[in-house]
Amino acid sequence: MTTPSFLSSLTGLFAQPAAENPTGAMVEAAYRALGLDARYLTCEVPPEALGDAVRGARAMGWLGFNCSLPHKVAVIDHLDEVAESARLIGAVNCVVIRDGRLVGENTDGLGFLTSLSRVAEPRGARVVLLGAGGAARAIAIELARAGASEIRIVNRGGQRGSELAAHVAAVTPARVSFEPWTAPVVVGEVDVLVNATSIGLFPDTAVPDVDFATLRAETVVADVIPNPPRTGFLAAAAERGCPTLDGLAMLVNQGVIGIRHWTRLEADPAVMHDALSTILG
Repeated sequence: MTTPSFLSSLTGLFAQPAAENPTGAMVEAAYRALGLDARYLTCEVPPEALGDAVRGARAMGWLGFNCSLPHKVAVIDHLDEVAESARLIGAVNCVVIRDGRLVGENTDGLGFLTSLSRVAEPRGARVVLLGAGGAARAIAIELARAGASEIRIVNRGGQRGSELAAHVAAVTPARVSFEPWTAPVVVGEVDVLVNATSIGLFPDTAVPDVDFATLRAETVVADVIPNPPRTGFLAAAAERGCPTLDGLAMLVNQGVIGIRHWTRLEADPAVMHDALSTILG
């Protein structure tokens, strides 16, 4: 009988049983399909206990863990190494424990990039990115690293938006600009439009303030929100004839990448998507 390898999500939120946690259910469905004797557990870890939790994961032989807020930055101080993309993003959401060493990765932006690459070429793309939070930061970095030629960051908070634009411009070759979000966003001649805000997240039914009449039918429109997968933002874009990408696919791709880091195996995204769809209805 093999010894189970436990993977856990270090989170500052209240713990939930895996069956009630969308990410946990998704990952465990992938493990079952792969025939792995493994579990994905969700643990409540207060900020002051983060170091103890990381040392405990190493001591108990875990393959790795995910970090959610508020641990994505603080965990870096407890790691042996940080991968380049995570270093540029300035946050870690996935830790791999291999040969006793803890390596920090960031799968947020790569999950989005995987989805986008299936419908459009990131290299040379002109992008409008709504928001300047953690998701926007990861997506901007990965798009720039993949060769996006121009990234317009639109955000209501001027300081946060301008700081993100300056950071991405400083560490990548992409042309990056910031504009304050004070009126409906005029999209114009761009290839990709991304909502990286929480506007429209269940149960909110709001739609980001965008002038959808300025969308070209060729523009790929993406939303990072997984619940509901079909947000009002995507529905409005689809009415203009635009191809759309939902946040459910991004979440699945993040999971696939995380499992690859931990197990060196390729999970079935269809299995993971079905598990998420069941939970989210």
